[in-house]
Order: sequence, then structure tokens, then C-alpha cells
Amino acid sequence: MIRTDGVFDEAGGLGFTVMDAPPLSLADLAPGARAAVIGVVADGEPTVVRRLHDLGFTPGAVVEVVRRAPLRDPVLYRVKDYEVCLRRAQAACVHIGEETR
Repeated sequence: MIRTDGVFDEAGGLGFTVMDAPPLSLADLAPGARAAVIGVVADGEPTVVRRLHDLGFTPGAVVEVVRRAPLRDPVLYRVKDYEVCLRRAQAACVHIGEETR
């Protein structure tokens, strides 16, 4: 991702800084997509993190988006051979990466 930082370089052009993209979350996936869990993060809510771990959203677990409700919330996910339904706010706490085989 490229953003302008508002600083002009020596040639008088606007400077650019390359930044790492924020990690994707389960809330970003489309139905039918698969990804591996990197970690679970919830600002100030350790009970949410614990509950998501208990449901199987552990690092390395492969998650598939099964289907989404008509208004995009909640979403049905398949993780560790069972299906679980999460709201978008909960799914946003689960950071994902590329699926490992």
C-alpha cells in the first residue's frame, strides 16, 4: 500500500512511503474463500479471545466461509470439521493469512 506522507522531496515532488498492509481478518473474506488463522486479537476483551480460541480459531487452523446472511451479518464459517456462526465484529478479531497445505 502506498500513501503520501505530505513531504516534498529534493526535486519538488510529493514524497511517498511504502507501508505494510494491515492483516486481513475473517470479516474480509468472501463466501467460498479459505484462509489460515494467524492469530486472534481483541482490544481490551480477553474473554472474546479466549472464546474464539475455544471455538477452534487457533493459529494454523484453516477456515472456510460457508455463507453469509442477506444483510452480511452473521457469517457461517467452517473450522476444524464443524460450522460456527460469527458476527462481523467477532470475525474481525481473527487475523488470517494464506492457507497452508
